[in-house]
Amino acid sequence: MWTVRERKDLNPRSRVPATLPSGLSFSRARPALPRRAAGAAGKMAMALRYLWPLLLCSPCVLIQIPEELMEPPIITEQSPRRVVVFPTDDVSLKCEASGKPEVKFRWTRDGILFKPREELGVTVNQAPHSGSFSITGNSSNFAQSFQGTYRCFASNKLGTAMSHEIQLMAEGTPKWPKETVKPVEVEEGESVILPCHPPPSAEPLRIYWMNSKILHIKQDERVTMGQNGNLYFANVLTSDNHSDYICHAHFPGTRTIIQKEPIDLRVKATNSMMDRKPRLLFPTNSSSHLVALQGQPLVLECIAEGFPTPTIKWLRPSGPMPADRVTYQNHNKTLQLLNVVEEDDGEYRCLAENSLGSDRHAYYVTVEAAPYWLHKPQSHLYGPGETARLECQVQGRPQPEVTWRINGIPVEELGKDQKYRIHHGALVLSNLQPSDTMVTQCEARNRHGLLLANAYIYVVELPAKILTPDNETYMAVQGRTAYLLCKAFGAPVPSVQWLDRDGKTVLQDERFFPYANGTLGIRDLQANDTGHYFCQAANDQSNMTIVANLQVKDATRIMQGPRSAIEKRGSRVMFTCRASFDPSLQHSTTWRRDALDLQELGDSDKYFIEEERLVIHSLDYSDQGNYSCVASTKLDMAESRAELLVVGSPGPVPQLELSDRHLLKQSQVRLSWSPADDHNAPIEKYDIEFEDKEMAPEKWYSLGKVPGNQTSTTLKLSPYVHYTFRVTAINKYGPGEPSPASETVVTPEAAPEKNPMDVKGEGNETNNMVITWKPLRWMDWNAPQIQYRVQWRPQKMQGAWQEQIVSDPFLVVSNTSTFVPYEIKVQAVNSQGKGPEPQITIGYSGEDYPEASPLLEPVEALNSSTVLVRWQSVDPALVKGHLRGYNVTYWWEGSQRKHSKRHVHKGHVVVPANATSAILGGLRPYSSYQLEVQAFNGRGLGPASRVTFNTPEGVPGHPESLHLECQSDTSLLLHWQPPLSHNGVLTGYVLSYQPLNDGSKEQLSFDLPDPELRTHNLTNLSPRLRYRFQLQATTKEGPGEAIVREGGTMALSGTPDFGNISAMAGENYSVVSWVPKEGQCNFGFQIWFKALGDEKLVARLPPQYVSYNQSSYTQWDLQPDTDYEIQLLKEQVLLHQMAVKTNGTGRVRLPPTGFATEGWFIGFVSAIVVLLLVLLILCFIKRSKGGKYSVKDKEDTQVDSEARPMKDETFGEYSDNEEKAFGSSQPSLNGDIKPLGSDDSLADYGGSVDVQFNEDGSFIGQYSGKKEKEAAGGNDSSGAASPVNPAGTLE
Repeated sequence: MWTVRERKDLNPRSRVPATLPSGLSFSRARPALPRRAAGAAGKMAMALRYLWPLLLCSPCVLIQIPEELMEPPIITEQSPRRVVVFPTDDVSLKCEASGKPEVKFRWTRDGILFKPREELGVTVNQAPHSGSFSITGNSSNFAQSFQGTYRCFASNKLGTAMSHEIQLMAEGTPKWPKETVKPVEVEEGESVILPCHPPPSAEPLRIYWMNSKILHIKQDERVTMGQNGNLYFANVLTSDNHSDYICHAHFPGTRTIIQKEPIDLRVKATNSMMDRKPRLLFPTNSSSHLVALQGQPLVLECIAEGFPTPTIKWLRPSGPMPADRVTYQNHNKTLQLLNVVEEDDGEYRCLAENSLGSDRHAYYVTVEAAPYWLHKPQSHLYGPGETARLECQVQGRPQPEVTWRINGIPVEELGKDQKYRIHHGALVLSNLQPSDTMVTQCEARNRHGLLLANAYIYVVELPAKILTPDNETYMAVQGRTAYLLCKAFGAPVPSVQWLDRDGKTVLQDERFFPYANGTLGIRDLQANDTGHYFCQAANDQSNMTIVANLQVKDATRIMQGPRSAIEKRGSRVMFTCRASFDPSLQHSTTWRRDALDLQELGDSDKYFIEEERLVIHSLDYSDQGNYSCVASTKLDMAESRAELLVVGSPGPVPQLELSDRHLLKQSQVRLSWSPADDHNAPIEKYDIEFEDKEMAPEKWYSLGKVPGNQTSTTLKLSPYVHYTFRVTAINKYGPGEPSPASETVVTPEAAPEKNPMDVKGEGNETNNMVITWKPLRWMDWNAPQIQYRVQWRPQKMQGAWQEQIVSDPFLVVSNTSTFVPYEIKVQAVNSQGKGPEPQITIGYSGEDYPEASPLLEPVEALNSSTVLVRWQSVDPALVKGHLRGYNVTYWWEGSQRKHSKRHVHKGHVVVPANATSAILGGLRPYSSYQLEVQAFNGRGLGPASRVTFNTPEGVPGHPESLHLECQSDTSLLLHWQPPLSHNGVLTGYVLSYQPLNDGSKEQLSFDLPDPELRTHNLTNLSPRLRYRFQLQATTKEGPGEAIVREGGTMALSGTPDFGNISAMAGENYSVVSWVPKEGQCNFGFQIWFKALGDEKLVARLPPQYVSYNQSSYTQWDLQPDTDYEIQLLKEQVLLHQMAVKTNGTGRVRLPPTGFATEGWFIGFVSAIVVLLLVLLILCFIKRSKGGKYSVKDKEDTQVDSEARPMKDETFGEYSDNEEKAFGSSQPSLNGDIKPLGSDDSLADYGGSVDVQFNEDGSFIGQYSGKKEKEAAGGNDSSGAASPVNPAGTLE
């Protein structure tokens, strides 16, 4: 008995049925589950199909198979269909086969039995399973005696296998037949064919044409070797005249090369070579028919003669040439079509042409095919009673003839009572029995070849066996399909059924379905499907049962998957994934990008991965794609996908192309570009820029923008510019990177198309006019250089224009009258001509200072701090220029109570020329002011009109201080200081107070009519209440701002508290410090230092009055090294007592009392010292503020002529206490431009500006000055500040 084991190295994937979902897996690998089959015969054949591999496998232990089981013969090796032998070759015909019992071999030659062992010179191979034989001592005649068609038969008890036909061909040594080769004579220009005609051979041979020096004859369109070996000359030349044209034939089978006798080609020279149209040398007729074999190459050839040498073209009228399979060789004279298919049928035409005409040939190709298999018969095992059907379907052109053999014998030669029948080409045998075991042969042939297939029918009897292990456990998840295996084996094929624990069939549930190989499938699994299932296999020999255990687990589900996102480049994105798993299974969650695990990418800086979260940092366009969360167990998996799009500004435009260069003469060119990558946001527009590397390298200018769906445009260019272009794509996220620069194009020169702008004429001297303009940009020059033609003439005079051509953007016209209007024109000029006719601009020569002052009207007081100033406008004829406005200067001289002698700052207001009034605000009430008004033009200020005005009284400011001092439990003493700003004549004070914590809102108020009063005692106050006190000073205009304090009486504050009181002493002084209690009212008390010891040696110190809120007191004039008792007294009541001792080495005896130690003397000396210090400080301040000049002197100083012209419509504030020296007049202007105005800058004044318009349109501002600037000129005179040089600049 044999023991057979199921193979363990089968591919696990092949064990899953065709319908098994790819996401399902089992706890162990299982064999393949074929599709269901119908019918007992099909089931038996499918089951027994596994037998033969089992017989060949080792080691074995599962199934017991009888030892007597045999193997039909199978041909394992045989010689090719055609064997060609040459002299001295070894001749061997192979035929090897396997089988059990051991096979026996026999041969036939040309259909007649051939016995190799009985033939002389034939040796038979003695190896087992071999019927091969060899022929020794081969020679030409000996081998030819064995030529023929051989066939091998291998037989044992189960049948006979047959080899295909083997044709043996023997060739002798190739020789060129003897022949006399005559010289070939031809006239120059004619055609000629040199024949080769090599000996025939069964094997392909190779032809070469050489000369006697073994050099190849050069071939070209004129000289060609055909497929037949002949050498064709389309027309001969005198250079072809040679006597050694030799044809060589190479026979690869015999490994020999033989050569033909040399051919002598003699070319006669001629002076009258005649042109002639083409004529085909091969083929010679107009058409021919060819048969091409499917799958083989097809070679067509056309060789023509003529003068001039013709060219060859190939055409296919029936359709296009298959370009992927056709090649042209031999200078287009040979067409080779590879791997011919049926569609290659049809006409192929070659056309030979030269200048005189053409010739043609038509090939009509028919595609035929040797036999090939559609369905090849297969060997099978069968059980008793089954039906075998062997299909043998072939195809070919012409249709092959199919014949059947059984054990090598044609079915026509078998008896009529056999079980077989031929049905639609198939061999059918019914009701098989073990004696019907056989080997069949299907043979198909047509004129192009023969096909042969051996297939056995093996009928066996075996008991039922189940190859699947018993008690196998299967796991699957809910909702999926489970497959329980039960692979049964036996002959006849066992029937398989699945039963539950109660022995009932499980197929009553429609979710259960069986496979033909015994496997049970359960779809839409439920939790209650868990349990034991029994597989029973039975045939007429035996039966067998196994149990299969099924466990149904919870399916893996993704509860929340990642969501698709659109994010901007450089940002971050986060995907989340939450999944549920069966708790009994190990699980994992992984993240993938485009099917690759992200963990495998290894970019830890890019990805942050947790089980439920994926964060991608610093997004780039390469990060976009499909991201998926994969939750998996060993049984199933769930996946959720999301798409990530990364958006941002576009990529660079990859390529630029310039075309239509002929348009450069019209200063145009066409620019095209490839679209940029839009990075998932549509491109809105393209920005086209250019650079001129000659005039402005590395600076790009925009030529305009085009819509995002446009990729070309015609550009209008300026003449004479070296254009290098680039294009930048723009979407809603901004511009992308620019494209690479294009090649450079240069536009031709041309006359200017523009004239300069902003032409102005104004003088910086009284006798000149400076003409200025904005120069043309270099891109508007239209030539390498640009100049300007400047023309001018007095306005309203139709005389001739004066003109001058300059290169710089200005021209100074000298010797003009003061403030005269001129007509001005400026025209661009280059080497190609002039620009367009320019427009006329009106300019003026230099201005002079105004000669008239405004006529002031009385000043009107609007309130105590604001006045309205009016004046009459100045006569325009006296302005001597453009009236720019009026400068209003004012300054405080003092209160009406008393005048101030100190220098004060001046206020300034600059109003426009069309205004004749100004409002001055922020003035001090009850004060005296000086006012000046001056007209000014671009040259400077005119003479001033001056007036003095007074402001009315106003309410005073708040009192400077207010102190509360406790007197008793019901009284308080109030101390105050008068306001710093009286703003009039003080008439007294108003005192108001009210309690804070009794809920009453009543306020007590009374007047104190004495303006000199500084204290007031309040009585009858409640000792329990806290009060708010309010004190206001008054003038005739009423009370002013109040000062407010809060406090209570002594009773509210309680006993005076000197907490944290301490005393420290030096050698002759002591400091007593204390911390006033919060909420304690202020009061006065006495501090008395009393020396302890001998009072005669120590001077007696009187008590000193101290305020509680001052928190410290210093006592001087103490004796060193002396103990003192310190007493704090209030109304003879002791508040606190302490002791202190001074430092030092001993007491000093007091000298006699003199006046130097008296207090009055010390005070007098101190007052003198303080007075001297005050005088020194005032002197220093007056000197630092320019006190050596009086205000009147500064006002009368003549304004210097170097005042800078002021720009139109510009008004600034200035301070006339900012002294500025002016130099002498500017030198006369020549052709070079001079600076306009003085060298002073408004920034030199650095003052802050607060500017506003009044209702009448005037400017109001206040300047804080800077110290006096050093004079720019040579004299020491100082002039009033000019409105064109203010201390600050208005913007």
